[in-house]
Amino acid sequence: MDMLNAGLRRLPTWSLYILGVAIAAWVIVPGLQAIDPVRDIERGLGLWAVRVLLLSLMITPLRWVGVNALRFRRQIGLVGFGLVVVHLLSWLVLDMGLRWEQIAADLIKRWYIMIGMASFLLLIPLAVTSNDRSIRWLRKSWGRLHKLAYPAAILAVVHFIMVQKVWTAEILIYAAILAALLGARVWKFGPSRVVWG
Repeated sequence: MDMLNAGLRRLPTWSLYILGVAIAAWVIVPGLQAIDPVRDIERGLGLWAVRVLLLSLMITPLRWVGVNALRFRRQIGLVGFGLVVVHLLSWLVLDMGLRWEQIAADLIKRWYIMIGMASFLLLIPLAVTSNDRSIRWLRKSWGRLHKLAYPAAILAVVHFIMVQKVWTAEILIYAAILAALLGARVWKFGPSRVVWG
């Protein structure tokens, strides 16, 4: 663990933003060559957004076992939010062609879109307040506000499950990871502190 933590201390936090751009490019560039580029890009970005959001929730449990990646939590969260934004834009622009009447109709008709949008809306205040000034200004309220990461991640995973329409091993893995992460927090802190703490 000491070697791992030493390596993490040497890794610059800004490198995670480069990694986030690389992930988006890794999805988009090959996706443009696919048979169904819109579907591949849209789903690929959504999948990576779910992965990164789950990773952001792992930071605290990792500390319990001796891995200290706390200094990267802000960057991981912002990368996850960025992937969610690009995923949303791929749906609005590539899939829907910015046809706002059809977009509004789909929001009402398709529950999985509404659930995904709810997750996105919950992530906005987290992204906006992911800076030192907001931490100083909000004080204890900042921690409570950032507990919105839990319902946002739940909604993101539910959105992912509903989009896939069939239960696959991959879906079960992500659902199990989320359940384990939330269960670990309840076990460690108790349900009341997890919600209000």
